[in-house]
Amino acid sequence: MAVAFKFFSIPIRSADAAAAEMNGFLRAHKVLSIDRRWVEEGADSLWLFCIDYLDSSTEGGAGKNGSGSRLKVDYKEILSAEEFAVFARLRDVRKEISQREAVPVYTIFTNEQLAQIVQSRATTKSALEKIAGVGDARIEKYGPRILEFLQTQWSAAHEANREPVSTDRRPG
Repeated sequence: MAVAFKFFSIPIRSADAAAAEMNGFLRAHKVLSIDRRWVEEGADSLWLFCIDYLDSSTEGGAGKNGSGSRLKVDYKEILSAEEFAVFARLRDVRKEISQREAVPVYTIFTNEQLAQIVQSRATTKSALEKIAGVGDARIEKYGPRILEFLQTQWSAAHEANREPVSTDRRPG
């Protein structure tokens, strides 16, 4: 599959048709990231969207099943048990953020990005910057909460894997 970009502009006035077109596109494609910008132009203000997605049309529909639906990735097969546990909890954190912000979960981070974040054991802003499709805007907006969660998770996992230090000093 090839990575492709699609651009949408949604004017503040008469946004319905443009928003419907973009939402139809989002439902039909495997979206990697969405970058949005507000352009202040008075009555002509608008939202600009850059959508980074996997274009399966270049390879005869790869990434889709015979019915045209997207294939589901089973992250239990891709991630270790420990990583999957963190991934599942990270998805819950993402859901909390999306509900608070009233935005779809994929606009925060996609499942693929969450899996990459977990696999790389990201705990810093610079580690998030290395994840494909994650830009500065999302790192600034959502990074602190995600990183706080990850630092707690990885330090707890590290502590659980440490061997206890024996304080028993009786001679053998």
